[in-house]
Amino acid sequence: MTKGADAIADDVALLRDTMVTVRDGIRLATDIYLPARDGVPLEGPFPVVMERTPYGKAARSRSEIERGMATPMTRGELAAQFVRAGFAVVVQDCRGRYGSEGEFVKYLSDAQDGYDTCAWIVGQPWCNGKIGTMGLSYAAHTQAALASLAPPGLACMVLDSGGFSNAYLCGIRQGGAFELKQATWAYNRAHEAPIAQADPLVAASLEAEDLHAWFRAMPWSEGRSPVRWVPEYEDYLLEQWRAGTFDDSWKKPGLWLEGHYDQVPDIPILLMSSWYDVYVKTTFDNFAGLRNGRRPLQVIMGANLHGDRQKDHAGDGNFGPQAPFGGNVGDTWVGFRLRWFDRWLRGFDNGADRDPVARLFVMGGGPGDRGEDGRIRLGGRWIEAADWPLPGTETQAWHIHANGRLAPEPPAEGAEPFTYDFDPADPVPTIGGALTSGQPIFEGGVFDQREAERFFGSKAPGMPLTARRDVLAFESAPLDHDLHLVGPVTVDLWVASDAPDTDFTAKLVDVHPPSKDYPTGYSVLLTDGIFRCRYRKGWDRPEPIEPGVPFRITIEPFATAALIKAGHRLRLDISSSNFPKFDVNPNTGAPEGRGRTRGIARNTVFCDATRPTRVLLPVVPGESLKPMKKVATG
Repeated sequence: MTKGADAIADDVALLRDTMVTVRDGIRLATDIYLPARDGVPLEGPFPVVMERTPYGKAARSRSEIERGMATPMTRGELAAQFVRAGFAVVVQDCRGRYGSEGEFVKYLSDAQDGYDTCAWIVGQPWCNGKIGTMGLSYAAHTQAALASLAPPGLACMVLDSGGFSNAYLCGIRQGGAFELKQATWAYNRAHEAPIAQADPLVAASLEAEDLHAWFRAMPWSEGRSPVRWVPEYEDYLLEQWRAGTFDDSWKKPGLWLEGHYDQVPDIPILLMSSWYDVYVKTTFDNFAGLRNGRRPLQVIMGANLHGDRQKDHAGDGNFGPQAPFGGNVGDTWVGFRLRWFDRWLRGFDNGADRDPVARLFVMGGGPGDRGEDGRIRLGGRWIEAADWPLPGTETQAWHIHANGRLAPEPPAEGAEPFTYDFDPADPVPTIGGALTSGQPIFEGGVFDQREAERFFGSKAPGMPLTARRDVLAFESAPLDHDLHLVGPVTVDLWVASDAPDTDFTAKLVDVHPPSKDYPTGYSVLLTDGIFRCRYRKGWDRPEPIEPGVPFRITIEPFATAALIKAGHRLRLDISSSNFPKFDVNPNTGAPEGRGRTRGIARNTVFCDATRPTRVLLPVVPGESLKPMKKVATG
C-alpha cells in the first residue's frame, strides 16, 4: 500500500492520487498523508482525519489561515501538521471534480461516496479503525451526508459552516424562495469542470459571459444562462431552482440531515458557524436535532462571514480584536482541532469534553465611530453558555403600529393597514447580511442600509432603503437601556395581496444615532428572512392566494446575538423582495423559476389588534451573560 509514496518531508509521506472505487465503479481521487521516518511511511495503524472536498484536494483552502498569516495553507501543508501529531490524513476530490471520475451533481452523491470511502479507509493497514472528519462549507455538507448513513469507522466530526439540516429551508431555498448564491456558485465553479479544463474554448466561453447582465435577465432556462457551456452544471442548477415544493426529492441524504438524525452515530460533534454566514439555521437546527443526551455536542458562533474566522470584520462592520478565533477561542484553529481529535480519536484526557456547550460572540457595544480601516467600530465579546437557546431567555413581542412605531405595546383596534405596490421589475436591492459565494454579484456582512453603486440593483445611490415606497419601516423610540438579543428571531405577519402569489421579507435592524462620522446615523442589519406565500399552508402544499383575503405567515430570520445600546433604535423593515440574495417572485403564480411574465402585486400588511404583526425577540439579561474562557491550544 505504501509502495510509490512520495516523501514530502522526512516525517511525512504522501500516497498521491490513490483511486478509491465506490459502489457504482466510479473512482475518486484521494491523497493519503502518513507519518514517516526518513521519508519512509510508518506502518501504523493511525487514527484518520478525513476531508472530502469539491475545491481541489491539493489546493489552498481560504479558511485554513491563522492570525498573522498572509496566505492560507494548502491542504497538504495542513495535513502535514496533523500527520506530525500522529494522524493519517485523507483528502478526497468529490465525484466529478478535479481528479475524480463521474458526473458532478451537486450534493446528491456525497452520502454514498462518503460511506464507501470510510469503508475503504477502515480496511487499510494504516488505519486503526477510527475516522474523524472535518471541513468547511461543502466539506461540511459531505460530512453530514455520510454521517446520515452511519459509515464504518466514523468516530467524531467538525461540521464547519455547513452540513444541511434541511437544504429546502436553508442552503438552497429559504422561506420558499431560491437562494441565488447557488447561481453564482454554479457559474464560478463551472470554470473548474473537466470539460472547461480540457477545452480552452469552453473556458473562454464561460469567461466571456457578463454575469451582471445575466442577473438582470432572470429566470434562466435551458441554454439561456451563463452556465450553458457546462450542461451538467446548468442542469442541476435549474433542477434546484424549479424544485419549489418540499417533496421526496428534498428528503435525501446530503440534503436532509434532520430526516436522518436517528441514523447518525452517537459520536462527538462540533458545530461551527457565524452570524453573517448562510448556515446559521443549519447549525442550530443540527444542534437541536443531534442533542440526544448520548453524544458530546458543542457549538461555536463567531461574528464573521462564511469561514472568515480569523478576521475582525464582516463587510463594513468591525467587531474588534476580540472577534477572531485565534487568540480568543483558542490559540490557533489547527491546534483547536488537534485537541478535539486527540480527545475523541486517541482518548487523551485533555479537557475537550469539558468545554462549554455553546461559545457565542455577542456583537455590539463598541463606540460606533469610523475606525482606521474605514469601518464602523461595532465591538462585541465572547460568552459561553450551557445550552441554546440560552437559559433564562425571555421572548418579547414587539408590535408594529399605524404611526410607524415598533413597540412592546399591542396595536390598537381598527388601525389602518399599510399597502404598497411590489413591482418585480424593481426589486429591493440586497445590501449585505448573511451571504456567501455571491461574488461578483453580492457580498455579505454589515453595511449601512442605503443604496450605493457597489450593491447590485441600486438605482438611487445614497438613499436609504427605507425611502423606497415598497419598504415599510417600523422604528422604536430610542432605547432607555441596553438590550441584549441572543437567540432565535421570529416575525409574525398578517398580510393580504391581490396577486395569486407574492413574497414578504423582514429585516431586523440596529439603528445607530447620528454622529460625527455618520451624521444621518447608521443602520446595521442584524438578520433577515423571506416567505413565499403560495406555501402558507405548508411547504408541501402550494396554493394560490385568495385576492384580498387576510392571512397569517411566519418569517424565520436567522438567530442573532447582539447588544443594542441605549440610545439606539430597533427597526423592523417589511417588503416583498431582497434581490439578488433571493430570486424575485413574478407575482403571477407561475411554476418556480419559469415566470417570464410579471405582475405588480398590491400587498397589504395589517397592524390592528385583531390582525397584529409583530417580531418575537430573544431578550437576555446582560448580567447573566458569562464571559468565555479561552482554551489554550497548540
